[in-house]
Amino acid sequence: MSAVGRFAPTPSGRMHLGNLFSALLSWLSVRSQGGEWILRMEDLDTQRCRQDYAQRLRQDLIRLGLTWDREAPPQSMRTEAYQEAFQQLRDRDLLYPCYCTRGRLHSVNAPHRADGVYVYDGRCRNLSPTERAAFDRPPAWRLRVPDRTLSVWDGVQGAYTENLAGDCGDFIVRRADSVFVYQLAVVVDDAAAGVTEVVRGRDLLSSTPRQLYLQELLGYPHPRYYHVPMLLAPDGRRLSKRDADAGLAELRPRLSAEELMGKLAYLAGFHPSASPRTARELLAEFDWAQVPKTDIRLPESLFNADK
Repeated sequence: MSAVGRFAPTPSGRMHLGNLFSALLSWLSVRSQGGEWILRMEDLDTQRCRQDYAQRLRQDLIRLGLTWDREAPPQSMRTEAYQEAFQQLRDRDLLYPCYCTRGRLHSVNAPHRADGVYVYDGRCRNLSPTERAAFDRPPAWRLRVPDRTLSVWDGVQGAYTENLAGDCGDFIVRRADSVFVYQLAVVVDDAAAGVTEVVRGRDLLSSTPRQLYLQELLGYPHPRYYHVPMLLAPDGRRLSKRDADAGLAELRPRLSAEELMGKLAYLAGFHPSASPRTARELLAEFDWAQVPKTDIRLPESLFNADK
């Protein structure tokens, strides 16, 4: 079966170098295997996502030579599919309503992981019908997880292992406002599109065991995963769409598409210099084995036009 990859950005602003880094590696991986590359807008957050951002994102990808074979329906149009998966889980008594407030979840009484994310303590897991009826607010819905260790072999990071109960806890699949969350939506969408490999930032590696478990429960195949290093600002901060100096809107007047591709491939470790290359020219050099595991701090002058 040929490879099927995807780039799934959130259209809440212009792309920055970190988004583009993941997109390039995903595109090269799939194209080097003669596979199919899918574009999907992850616009669950309808308050921040905008159509004009989505259109600019498409234009940026085309200009950079990262063309896609098909565009999957955006997540804002996929509510029925998420509801169907949600109902499957609920019918099997794998979900339960959670009435915990955000304040309680972030209180000192809730255990926290090293990355600052709380591990849910199961307070609402076994509430009686009478106890549930006492709440006057709509609940979020959580997936019950077993005391079970899941492992994934990541194409960049290597082995990653997590205990669902101890390292994650029961996790939300639908918010109290009835919006389905990323963990469920991405699993349903990847399965529907036939995605066989997922390339994304290293910050999402810890999400993978939860997604593996959901795939298992819903009868979906497991794709291959490649969690690539994050690009950091020269001062060590994570890049965001608020970092104008690392955004495509700022870089576009200074650098050609070929210059951007060459510099990003240099950071990825498989292009021996930062010399200009088209995305297609980089196919001959692409090698997952050369991509570093650790986050990459951007050199101060690398993305200046005269470097």
